[in-house]
Amino acid sequence: MSDAIVVIPTYNEIENIDAIIGAVFAQDKAFHVLIVDDNSPDGTHKRVQELQEKYPTQLFLEKRNAKTGLGTAYIHGFRWALERKYEYIFEMDADFSHNPNDLIRLFNACEEGADVAIGSRYVKGVNVVNWPMNRVLMSYFASKYVRFITGIPIHDTTAGFICYRRKVLEAIGLDNIRFVGYAFQIELKFKAWKLGYNIKEVSVIFTDRTKGVSKMDSSIFSEAVFGIIKMKIRSLFTKHKHNA
Repeated sequence: MSDAIVVIPTYNEIENIDAIIGAVFAQDKAFHVLIVDDNSPDGTHKRVQELQEKYPTQLFLEKRNAKTGLGTAYIHGFRWALERKYEYIFEMDADFSHNPNDLIRLFNACEEGADVAIGSRYVKGVNVVNWPMNRVLMSYFASKYVRFITGIPIHDTTAGFICYRRKVLEAIGLDNIRFVGYAFQIELKFKAWKLGYNIKEVSVIFTDRTKGVSKMDSSIFSEAVFGIIKMKIRSLFTKHKHNA
């Protein structure tokens, strides 16, 4: 039984799924992997089922009926992991934009005292490879905007490469998460910070996908821009109790 599981949401990732699963299992630490697939038309979930024969005790699959948002996929995965008593719960993309070799660095940060370890693109300049400039600027200034509105002391507020200790996700209360798109990433970090948990940013290099199709579009950022103000206002009327 591993104490750490990597939750990877997928939708049409047949070109990446073998390699990303293999790369996680190649790490020095014994990670488990949970694939949350939104009924991919390209058969991603069927390929995962085949790979489960190779990794029967390490690889798990939750297949959902439809594509209902990145946030809901992660929440589904987090609930699954919490029910099975994993201590360290990771979130990571399937397209190698997050380097599996950095998993151990996030794990070590939590082992050394962090409650949340974030693979950060912006803690040391801008560490992004192969993104068009307009997307780099949109992401960078979105994080700056969130930091300005909320006061959260995090450079990469929209990052999606994270290790949570289980107590953080339990304290946040997954039923209370309102966002379903990429702003979900901001909401979790904000609530963890308001609860007083120790958040550490670990500098990583983000590399845009080379296979498959990006799911990013402008609506993702509009959710963040307009939703974050409401989130901040709601927080002013919410009492946050830190569960040690």
